[in-house]
Amino acid sequence: MNAPIVVVEDDTAVGKVVVGLLKKRGHAATLFPSAESGLAYLRAHDASLVLTDLRLGGQDGLWLLGEIARETPGLPVVLMTAHGSIPLAVEAMRRGARDFVTKPFSEDEIAFVVEKALAQGSERTPAASSLEGESDAIASVRGLIARVAKTSASVLLLGESGTGKEVAARSIHGESPRKDGPFVAVHCAALPEALLESELFGHEKGAFSGAIARKPGRFELAHGGTLFLDEMGDIPLSMQVKLLRALQERQFDRVGGTEPVTVDVRVVAATHRNLEAMVAAGTFRQDLFYRLNVLPIVMPRLADRKGDVRILAKAFLARFCREQGRSGMELTEEALVALEAHDFPGNVRELSNFVERLVVLCDNPRVSEGDVRLHLANGRTEARPSTPPSGSSPSSGTLSDSRADAERAAIVQALAKSNNNRTLAARVLGISRRTLYNRIDALGID
Repeated sequence: MNAPIVVVEDDTAVGKVVVGLLKKRGHAATLFPSAESGLAYLRAHDASLVLTDLRLGGQDGLWLLGEIARETPGLPVVLMTAHGSIPLAVEAMRRGARDFVTKPFSEDEIAFVVEKALAQGSERTPAASSLEGESDAIASVRGLIARVAKTSASVLLLGESGTGKEVAARSIHGESPRKDGPFVAVHCAALPEALLESELFGHEKGAFSGAIARKPGRFELAHGGTLFLDEMGDIPLSMQVKLLRALQERQFDRVGGTEPVTVDVRVVAATHRNLEAMVAAGTFRQDLFYRLNVLPIVMPRLADRKGDVRILAKAFLARFCREQGRSGMELTEEALVALEAHDFPGNVRELSNFVERLVVLCDNPRVSEGDVRLHLANGRTEARPSTPPSGSSPSSGTLSDSRADAERAAIVQALAKSNNNRTLAARVLGISRRTLYNRIDALGID
C-alpha cells in the first residue's frame, strides 16, 4: 500500500503533471491549489510527504513548511521552485525542508527526490528534553557539549539508536558560533552509494540521467553552519575516500563537475556501530576514523540513566498533551515507578513514543500503573488478545497467528483512538508510517 502524497501547486497544469508522474510511480497523490487548502487537508487526513511549490498565490511554501513543522513535526516537506538558489535552499533547509527541486525538472529527478524523502522516513527524534536529567551520565554529556560547541573541530557522537544523538548534534550547533548558520542533516544509511554521493556533494547538469540542472549538495547547503552525518558506519569504503578529502581539504567535486567547490562546514558525525572494530576488520578507513574522532561523545543508554526516566516522561507528557490538545493529564507516582522499572531497549526514543501512546490511548487523565502495564503489554506482539478483533477470523493457534492477532488488535486500537489518523497511529505504535501501511495491507485491516 503506497503512502499518500500531498502536492501543493497553484499552477494547475504543472500540478497535474506532478500528480500524474507520482501516480505513474505508484503513489497516491492529491493536488491542492494553495498552502491554506493543503494545510486544511493535512489537519484532517494523513500524508507521508508534502511536495509544495515555493511561490503560491496566497501564503507561500515556506509558510506552509513552518505550519507543518509546528503541527506535524517530522512530516517530510520537499519544495519545488523556479527561483532556485543556494541561499533559498539554505533557508528552506534551516526551516526543516527535507529537500528541494528546481523547475523545470524531469520525471527521474522528481521521482528520485520523492523516493529519497520517503526512504529516509519521518520519525521524529526525541525532543530536546532527551538531554534533560539529573544523572551523572547526562550531566557529563551536557558539559562536553558546552565545551566542544565553542570549537570548530569535528565531533563524533557514539551510542545506541534512540539515545538522542541528533538532539545532541543540534545542541552543539545551537551553542556554537555557527548557530545562525544552517544545520543540515544527512541520514547516510537511507541512501545507496550512487545517490549518497550526489546527496553530499551535489551534481552538475547532465551528470546523469535526470540531472537537468545543477544542484548543490548537503556540504554546500551547510556552508557557514553544521553538517550532521548520521549513521557514518554505513557509508561504503569507496565513498569514505571522497568524504575524507572533503573533510581534510574542505573541498570536493560535484558529481560530473571539474572545478573543486570550497566550503566552510563544521562536521558532526554519529553512529551506533563500533568504528574501531570496523577499522580492525578493514570495513572503515582508519584515517577517516581519526579525522572524525577528534572530539568523541558517548551518548548513554537509558538503562544507564534510570533516574532520569521520570524527568523525561513528565517532559514528554507535557509536550504531547500540548500537541494533542489534552490538558490535565498526569502520571501517578505508581505509573512513574512502573516506567522506571521497565527496560526500554529503544532508549529515549522508545520512551518518547510510549508516552505519546499513553496520551492518545488513555481515557483517564490520571495515568495509572495499570495503564502503563496495559499499554506496555499491548505493545508486545507476543501478547495475544483474549478474543480476536471484530471483523477478523480466529487464528489457528500457532505462535505466528497469535502474534498477528496481537499486532492487528494494537493497530486497530491505535487507529480508533487517533480517529484513523495514520500518522499519529504510527507514532503511538512506535513505527514509521511506511511500516504501518505495509502492516495494514499485510493484515487486511480496512
